[in-house]
Amino acid sequence: MPVSVVRRCKIAGVRVADVAAAARRILLALGEADAELTISLVNDAQIRRLNGAYRGKDRPTDVLAFAMREGRRAPGDNALLGDVVISVETAARQAEGRGAPIAQEVRILLIHAVLHLLGYDHERSVEEARDMRAMEHRLQKLLPE
Repeated sequence: MPVSVVRRCKIAGVRVADVAAAARRILLALGEADAELTISLVNDAQIRRLNGAYRGKDRPTDVLAFAMREGRRAPGDNALLGDVVISVETAARQAEGRGAPIAQEVRILLIHAVLHLLGYDHERSVEEARDMRAMEHRLQKLLPE
């Protein structure tokens, strides 16, 4: 399963190899062993620009997911899953607020984003939010601390 992790900023406690390994485990657990996924670790300024450009929200966010399996597609591109962008600065603040390691927060955000790439949407209905939350908890248990 081709997983690429691009670090566009540095922050202590987040290792590219660990993020890639977590992504592979998540994809395997979801039956997406052949999926292609790119993960970008960015700062708040970078994710703010993306959030403004693609969601019309001029503020940083913790994670964005850009699905490649939506809309018209080219034959043979079934492996393409999408791109995940995680603000490690926001993740660090959230982790500190919960008293958790930043690596754990990054894994939580990664799980959330991958589920969005696969069509889960907690904003559509209460039932979908419940299903997504249950799947997030299940996947968190599969990842080492």
